[in-house]
Amino acid sequence: MIRKNPMFIRTSIYSFFLPIFLTAGFFMTPHEPCSAHGHDHMDKRFNDAEKWALKFDDPKRAEWQKPEETIKALRISDNDQIADIGAGTGYFSIRIAKKHPQAKVLAIDVEPDMVAYIEKLAKKENLSNVQTFLVSPTTVDLKLPVTVDKILVVNTYHHIPDRTKYFKDLSPYLKADGKLVIIDFKLESPEGPPIEYRIEPAQLREELKLAGYEQVESLDFLQYQYFLVFQKLKSAPL
Repeated sequence: MIRKNPMFIRTSIYSFFLPIFLTAGFFMTPHEPCSAHGHDHMDKRFNDAEKWALKFDDPKRAEWQKPEETIKALRISDNDQIADIGAGTGYFSIRIAKKHPQAKVLAIDVEPDMVAYIEKLAKKENLSNVQTFLVSPTTVDLKLPVTVDKILVVNTYHHIPDRTKYFKDLSPYLKADGKLVIIDFKLESPEGPPIEYRIEPAQLREELKLAGYEQVESLDFLQYQYFLVFQKLKSAPL
């Protein structure tokens, strides 16, 4: 149960979220170190939030990330619950919370320093509608206190191993009419991870179809990224 009185709650969930070492809202440049697992996903730790904030929250990023347009495209309603998977320094979590004070933002990350950073920002901005979750990269038992209306995964999909199983396990935490939004880098983008780690939309759609989702919308206002919207299939695969 979510306590309503605290400004925010830091919750450690030793849970189902497999490694998401890229925090939502940023990218890996080709020269940054990483480890490969058959080129199906990229692993990287982000354990110095103050340092990474200089990149993640660089004002120049807004030129191509277009955060205001992106948030508008999410079509958030009052009282929505939004899970920001790989929230990082809170690039989207904090903006969503400020733009939609009646909504609840669940900022989820595997890095303790990132979670602490978001908590500090939420306190500074007096945002009572941000709840942080520190999740384990090793177990598969998520216990979110609510089902959510929207799940946002920005620049993080290509970092998730065994993605079909991951999103199949995620499905119970998304409402029947909820939306899963995946934003990630196009193959031709000058920003983003090395090309061998990028996921083409066709592959993404196939992986999520196997996980029990169908694409319902594609938006093209982002120059460097695709913006795909999914919902759960009425009859999900076993």
